[in-house]
Amino acid sequence: MTDTNPALETPTGLARNDTRTVADALNAALADSYALYLKTKNFHWHVSGPHFRDYHLLLDDQAAQILGVTDAIAERVRKTGGTTLRSIGDISRRQSIKDNDRDFVPADEMLAELRDDNLTLVEQFREVKRASEEAGDNATSGIVDEWTDQAEERAWFLFEASRKG
Repeated sequence: MTDTNPALETPTGLARNDTRTVADALNAALADSYALYLKTKNFHWHVSGPHFRDYHLLLDDQAAQILGVTDAIAERVRKTGGTTLRSIGDISRRQSIKDNDRDFVPADEMLAELRDDNLTLVEQFREVKRASEEAGDNATSGIVDEWTDQAEERAWFLFEASRKG
């Protein structure tokens, strides 16, 4: 993260170096959230097969939930005095979740990949939790628990939906 432009400085009771660490962790989670959102929508648009309707609706619900948390993450970055993502390029430089540009992905592979990606996001949120607790940022530490629970629930639903037999 670069130094904040004075016009974007936000008052905070947290130490500058601590907030920088928290903002970096939040921005990594935000980049992965956007990457996961777009991949989930991609799979929603391109799912095919006997469970089309169920998977189509599941993925749309999950994408909406992921997108819903992105604003809260970005606003936490700003509240801690940091600056957040500015472009698709910025997201691509920070994301750890890999894109999937294949022309066709079987539905069972979609669900497995999204399950694993949600678990990757859980790990990103755990890093946010660690950084925020070390910084004494109890607001971020508290709110990230809900985001973690949502990602774990998405992973669970994807796992259960992909069971065979």
